Amino acid sequence: MVFDTAPTKPSSTVPKSSIRIAVIGDVHDQWEPEDAAALQHLGIDLTLFVGDFGNEAVHIVEAIAQYDAPKAVILGNHDAWYNATAWGRAKCPYNLKTDNRVRKQLDLLGDTHVGYCKLDFHQYGVTVVGARPFSWGGPDWRNKTFYRQWYGVENFDQSVEKLKVAIHEAAYDTLIFIGHTGPTGLGDRPEDICGRDWSPPGGDYGDPDLAAAIVYARSIGKTVPLVTFGHMHHALRHTKKRLREQIVVDEAQTVNLNAARVPRIIENHGEKLRNFSFVTLTNGMITKASLGWVNADYRIEVEDVLYETQNALEHLSC
Repeated sequence: MVFDTAPTKPSSTVPKSSIRIAVIGDVHDQWEPEDAAALQHLGIDLTLFVGDFGNEAVHIVEAIAQYDAPKAVILGNHDAWYNATAWGRAKCPYNLKTDNRVRKQLDLLGDTHVGYCKLDFHQYGVTVVGARPFSWGGPDWRNKTFYRQWYGVENFDQSVEKLKVAIHEAAYDTLIFIGHTGPTGLGDRPEDICGRDWSPPGGDYGDPDLAAAIVYARSIGKTVPLVTFGHMHHALRHTKKRLREQIVVDEAQTVNLNAARVPRIIENHGEKLRNFSFVTLTNGMITKASLGWVNADYRIEVEDVLYETQNALEHLSC
């Protein structure tokens, strides 16, 4: 494939040197007006949604689409729960021919859905690239009919080529990748960030096409400070003694963040707490990543710092 069209950047834009990013893990029907208010109150610059809003939950996706702030979205396997598999189509509670809810979700999200494409954020000097949408993860090419019909893609190789197009169309050299599932290569233990935790436990259930796309992006001079995703919930099915690994910093210093803390809204002594993953991007590098629980006053009541650079700690001490 030949790429001969260079993307253009607006000449007058002066990007912010430091931005605060919120990543919303698997929603599973838990999104309320208070979530949008919390993000606004916390001064979030960019919000990334990594899918699984519900079982083709159009009303939740509509609320996300109405969230009026810089955002990028990718849809997950539950967002095509009745469309993607023969089992789902057989169990579908509505008429797929007259009320296709995958199409409704895509139409609602418009350009903010970055599956197999990209979205440039000129005010921040970054491009968000979306992985294969509706992913279930794992080493096998699944849901062949679905991907052929919706995207004209029939295997991992074709999927990688589609992702390469989005990478070349990016206006900026700093790329953030979002997927519903993370890339392969981050561990194969059940408790690893994309590890299989169901029977039989063990195995890398990341997306090989996403991993290949990240390698390719680096090979043409792009930097990838952040790859974020969900799908593999932090609570493990094979043990209750620990949680899943939430963050991995790879050899290229890319921060890989799993944001799927489910349920994402809980009650604590009669008060709702809602979780968000927070990331600070400073001069093209991740300086902090954490999981925060936000209370009714829109303050971070509990924060689990997952990653913080020495530079960020020195800045705080000044």
